[in-house]
Amino acid sequence: MDDPNCLEIWNVVFIQFNREEGGVLKPLPAKHVDTGMGFERLASILQGKMSNYDTDVFMPIFDAIQAVTGAEPYAGKLGAEDVGEKDMAYRVIADHVRTLTFAIADGAAPGSDGRNYVLRRVLRRAVRFGREKLGAKQGFFATLVKTVVELFGDVFPEIVKEEKRVTEIIAEEEESFGRTLLKGVEQFKKIAAKAKDEGRDTVSGAEAFLLWESFGFPVDLVEIMCEENGMKVDNAGFEEAFKEAQEKSRAAGKKGGGRQLLFEAEATAWLANNGVPLTDDSHKYAAGSVPEATVKAILTLDGFVESTEGVEGPIGLVLDETSFYAESGGQVCDVGVIKSGSASATVEDTKIAAGFVLHGCDSVDGAVAVGDAVQCLVDYDRRANIMPNHTMTHCLNYALRRVLGDSVDQKGSLVDDEKLRFDFSHSKAMTPDEIEKVEALVRDQVNAKLAVHTREVALAKAKEISGLRAVFGEVYPDPVRVVSVGPSIDDLLGAPASEDWKGYSIEFCGGTHLANTSDAADFVLLSEEGIAKGVRRIVGATKGAAEEATKTARDLAARVAACDALSGAELEKAMAALKGTVDTSVMPAVQRAEIRDAMAKHTKRIAAAMKEAAAAAKANAIAAVEERTTEAKAAGASVFVAQLGDFTDPAALKDAAAVAFKQGVACALFSKDPVKGKAMCYVSAPEGVSLDVKGWLAACCGPIGGKGGGGKGGVAQGQGSDVDGLPAAVDAAKAFAGL
Repeated sequence: MDDPNCLEIWNVVFIQFNREEGGVLKPLPAKHVDTGMGFERLASILQGKMSNYDTDVFMPIFDAIQAVTGAEPYAGKLGAEDVGEKDMAYRVIADHVRTLTFAIADGAAPGSDGRNYVLRRVLRRAVRFGREKLGAKQGFFATLVKTVVELFGDVFPEIVKEEKRVTEIIAEEEESFGRTLLKGVEQFKKIAAKAKDEGRDTVSGAEAFLLWESFGFPVDLVEIMCEENGMKVDNAGFEEAFKEAQEKSRAAGKKGGGRQLLFEAEATAWLANNGVPLTDDSHKYAAGSVPEATVKAILTLDGFVESTEGVEGPIGLVLDETSFYAESGGQVCDVGVIKSGSASATVEDTKIAAGFVLHGCDSVDGAVAVGDAVQCLVDYDRRANIMPNHTMTHCLNYALRRVLGDSVDQKGSLVDDEKLRFDFSHSKAMTPDEIEKVEALVRDQVNAKLAVHTREVALAKAKEISGLRAVFGEVYPDPVRVVSVGPSIDDLLGAPASEDWKGYSIEFCGGTHLANTSDAADFVLLSEEGIAKGVRRIVGATKGAAEEATKTARDLAARVAACDALSGAELEKAMAALKGTVDTSVMPAVQRAEIRDAMAKHTKRIAAAMKEAAAAAKANAIAAVEERTTEAKAAGASVFVAQLGDFTDPAALKDAAAVAFKQGVACALFSKDPVKGKAMCYVSAPEGVSLDVKGWLAACCGPIGGKGGGGKGGVAQGQGSDVDGLPAAVDAAKAFAGL
């Protein structure tokens, strides 16, 4: 019934199909009925209100919006009645500030991809509505967090705890969008001007998409701006550009260009319904283990088969047991080979779902069939480089808490055979001193040769251990695997409340780890950067990668130190070569900062020397022109051409030419910078000297491959890149002046 007085407060959803590409409905292996009641709708019924927005769930937020913006109070108007969309703005802002408060408190943050990008768009939409519809000032939106916390804090204590951080993140993102908004408006003006110059009254789809992608301008905002300028938007073109970008993004997210094996609910349900046992993957924790296993199922693009014979494309093998680690918890999967007699399959991807481990292979050399006995040959050399990176990620998490405080929470990680990457909550960039302290603490744990203990423990008992860290929002199994760097599991369980445990890294983790921290050999912190509001990212390395990074830093530091003996052009050349190398080389962040500081001292030397040289060149240039001017006047001439000393810059040429100009003598002056490969010229002709300044400059610039400008007031200047053409330029200047 389409009647505004008829309100649905309860619904029932029958979950029966999965909609696949092309709109095909595929029956789900397990079917469900979902039912739920809308809290806000129920509140409107109990409070006798016609709308959710008229209840005490929203009205306090509306009051806060009215107070901070000074706009007219909320009137509950809709559609055409809502002139200027002021009430819509109230609803958008209130809804969005609630969403952002809870989402950020739960660990998300406005960013550039995935869910973070959704939050960024939500925030920008709310800010835009406030500024455009209600006349709100910069920073209004962040102040509303306090009201949301007051409203919901009793029921959701996490938003009370995170209020300060949520407010800071929203305020920073709001300020950032304010700057982007101004840049976007300038970009729109350029687009509109270009369109009008081309005789168009339409902003193209590609141009609208640029405003959306680069400046966060929704297409409806572009439409409004177009209307204000008597223009319109190519909405169809925008949709086409948007879809094209989505397709490119999806393609970039795939490992290969072809179809991918899907190991989801349908596949795992088939395995369970056909009596395939869950995979025993306990061998993954036994270093060097090569278990004998049996093929229990073979997955292809067309479903499950009995044999790989005649199958093209990727296949997935499900075994009864395996030593391959499936990607999870931030650790990449194992790769290797599965052998069966004369047949072999190279495993390039290992996944786990519903307790089944799928070994993904692009192809099989020979044929493998269900029931075949196979050997699991993990690439343990690669694993040996993954394990230290994983263990040091735990040590890094501990070190960050020690240096930055207990507010640090893990937000993600990636551990592979080349590096470790750790994302964590922190509101600002780490200082060089903090980075150095964190790196030193991790290295201390390596040098302390701490034993790494692992064991499955009942979840309730594990949670009692003092100092234990877990990822917020993660659901852990029971029993859960505890990884302790230092204390034994027996000691932890014997005295779980001991404050001593806060001095060690103790976490829930199902990954593969070292037996002892000394096996990591070394640790270096390579970089620290922000990836989203309130979220920082550290990249580190261990073993050979750490050694190589340290050696690179040592070599570059030696090259910078050698510059102490250089000066002038040699020093400039050395610094130019070093800058690119230092910026792109992989080395510890601390050493990179030290090298840049050392380079900065040399840069100051170069600047001081250049300033001194420029002053000398200017003095020499003025003296030379004074002499030539005197000579010209003595000979009854009114014009001369001269090439001055090297490194006489354009400003010096101008000042020198002014000497002749004031005495009624025209001149064309030349100079070159052999280091930068530039040739420069400056021409001047005072009143009374009949010379076309622009034409004279053009004659001067031709041989040096240059161009210039000016002409007003009897002066013009230019420069070119053909230094060798200077003699010809001097001759051309003389010829033009009739000398």
